[in-house]
Amino acid sequence: MFVLTTIADTVRIPPTMLAQPTLTSVHSEMDKKYPNRVIMDVGLVVCRYGDALQVGDGVCAAGDGGAHHEIIVRLIVFRPFVEEVCLGTILKSSEEGLVVSMGFFDDIFIPAYWMLSPSRFEKETGLWCWTPNYDEDAEEEEKVADGVKIEDENNEKEDEPDENRFDMDIGSQIRFKVKSINFTQVTNSAKGVQATTTTTAHSIRTPSGERAMSIGSASDLDKSSSVRKRSTSVDLSDSEKVPASMFIVASICEDGLGLTSWWVTADEEEEEEEEETDELEEPEATV
Repeated sequence: MFVLTTIADTVRIPPTMLAQPTLTSVHSEMDKKYPNRVIMDVGLVVCRYGDALQVGDGVCAAGDGGAHHEIIVRLIVFRPFVEEVCLGTILKSSEEGLVVSMGFFDDIFIPAYWMLSPSRFEKETGLWCWTPNYDEDAEEEEKVADGVKIEDENNEKEDEPDENRFDMDIGSQIRFKVKSINFTQVTNSAKGVQATTTTTAHSIRTPSGERAMSIGSASDLDKSSSVRKRSTSVDLSDSEKVPASMFIVASICEDGLGLTSWWVTADEEEEEEEEETDELEEPEATV
């Protein structure tokens, strides 16, 4: 989820900070510039990691009283790898899907087609709900094994209430899997405002002889599922909404994903209930 990256940059030290040690001034300017900033195709910068690895000599430009130093520094960056399972909380809910927040990063989207099946959106409550029916699955398996044809009973099921219904409430903790990471760079050009989006996601196996572009170490990625990068450009001259610099598309369409409360075992629930009852039954301390 968090990676260490090394960058090279030029930092300007203002005249008011020239009396301080150069390394102190460089660290102060780096701490102002990079935290909470998205670097294209790298990730969201969290903080600086340690001292600068290299600081060049100061160069003065004409008409500028500051000193410009070329530096090499390491940064801690938030950049989850594809297929990583993360924890977050539901921030918004709509027909298109769910918006999830991790506290420090809110641009995580779970589209409707990557919900845990069967799921549907309730317009009355404005929430998504998961309605599994374990009895029907068992009955269908038995009928198929016995060679009996399964008839459609949709008309009868519409009137019946859902026995197993799990609502995805706002603020609930959710476990999701990262499917793609998208970086968007907005630039002004002669054609107008252009947004270039780079998408990194898993793809089908590449044939031997073709190269796949990968990010990260080989141990982080499965050789059978290489990583692809695709760039698209969109004209934003007539658009009011500018896309986020970095946003993640995730899914909860596998067992074990979804709200953490769904996958609590009976033993864990009993232990939690016992702990609550023990706390209530504790005698008050006598003075």
